[in-house]
Amino acid sequence: MSTIPELTKHARELMHKAVESTKREFTSIRSGKASTSLLDIVRVDAYGGHVALNQVALVAAPEPRLLTVQPFDKSLTQAIEKAIRESDLGLNPATQGNLIRVPLPALSEERRKDLVRVVHKLGEEGRIAVRHARTETLSKVKKLEKISEDDKRHAEKDVQKLTDDHIKQIDTLIHAKEVEILEV
Repeated sequence: MSTIPELTKHARELMHKAVESTKREFTSIRSGKASTSLLDIVRVDAYGGHVALNQVALVAAPEPRLLTVQPFDKSLTQAIEKAIRESDLGLNPATQGNLIRVPLPALSEERRKDLVRVVHKLGEEGRIAVRHARTETLSKVKKLEKISEDDKRHAEKDVQKLTDDHIKQIDTLIHAKEVEILEV
């Protein structure tokens, strides 16, 4: 048997996770400058499975428009280069000895607009997760027994306020990322 405070706390945690997840997703979207988190979404065919790039190589950003990838296991160099090339990031890596250099081309206006669309799509997924947490919590509140209708209404208002706050946070993240991408 749950109580309204427990349900509200759980909703807050779910909504916070949705905001944090959206934040993480945004770090993998490229803006004008190099960021090692850009390659976080790259998966490499290694050791009989798909492994995160940062598990098989060291990623660094020595210059604003360059990432370097240093494989821990030299035999994976080709697989890593292929994984980067085939990711949706539009990057063209080149191997030099034991180091894979990943130059970041300047973003074209069209590519910037595409990235903004991706940001909006990811932001909407975050909003959906927040709204889902609200719906789930409100349905549990409605099922509570031995609680007055007033308390249920107050709980609904509290959960709605939480929802509004978290959606506002996601909107702020979207706006900040959009500005970062469109900045030339």
